[in-house]
Amino acid sequence: MKKSIFMAALLMSLVFILAACGGGNASDPSEGSTGDGSGDGSEASTDAEASASGSISGDGSSTVAPILELINEDFNAEYPEVQVSIGVSGTGGGFEKFVAGETDFQNASREIKEEEVSELEKAGIDFTEFKVANDGLTVAVNTENDFVDYLTFEELQTIYNGEAETWSDVRDEFPDEEITAYAPDQSHGTHDFFKEAVMEDGDITAELNQDTNVISQSVASSEGAIGFFGYNYYMVNQENLKGVPIQGTESEEPVEVKEETVMSYEYPLARPLFVYAKDESFENNESFMQFMEYTLNNASSAAEEAGYVALTEDEMKEQKDKLEAFK
Repeated sequence: MKKSIFMAALLMSLVFILAACGGGNASDPSEGSTGDGSGDGSEASTDAEASASGSISGDGSSTVAPILELINEDFNAEYPEVQVSIGVSGTGGGFEKFVAGETDFQNASREIKEEEVSELEKAGIDFTEFKVANDGLTVAVNTENDFVDYLTFEELQTIYNGEAETWSDVRDEFPDEEITAYAPDQSHGTHDFFKEAVMEDGDITAELNQDTNVISQSVASSEGAIGFFGYNYYMVNQENLKGVPIQGTESEEPVEVKEETVMSYEYPLARPLFVYAKDESFENNESFMQFMEYTLNNASSAAEEAGYVALTEDEMKEQKDKLEAFK
């Protein structure tokens, strides 16, 4: 009898020990799918995700910021141990911080300039350029403006070089009414892009402002106003703004800014949006690799949600291939 009781107790103990040992595997679906957790690397991936921590810093374009902020919001919910800060100093101001080594990534609404490349080389900072979305720099007037049906690059030059004081100075059939031009200031890549694409590197004469929201609101509240900004700002405020079709130097007719014409680059002021990443951060900060991978995986949906145009599948694959080179 005593022997039977002893054997029963021993068997019960073994059951509890085995249950305790197996509990961890039962609660981990990644291990359950492969038996020993080593078949496809899923266990290592889960461990890496669970251990993600540290800090990541970025800065730059206010045009790109809405995309990265949406991505970061979801990333932070999934990986709360990783602290990601994203400043909005404008493309130019952001590159200054990038050159100074203060940030891991730099958002830009234009391609990096040769002088910025040179400064990064002097600072010993290697970088990789990633496209994250497409944008159409939008020219807009007040909704009460019923005479501007389109504008050419030449007419935009007349407005933004200060030559035009009234709308009739832009086109003879336009009314003799005062014109007020608004534009982002020099800290914005949008300013640089317009200056290069439209002004042929000539100076922009307008009421400049660092806050793009102020520009869109100024145009919405003044009948004689005109301004330009990223497609996102137009989409958010399109009930209070009138988008102007643009005829570029190579356009046979004016082209309206919309998703199809931005994606095809038929719209003369279509442009890509970028994130420039510091290569060293990929090597020294595992969380940064994770963040950039998350960024590229979610850039298309975030771009559309933010009011921009997603990259094509081929364009996005090209960006992901760049990231794979660091793994």
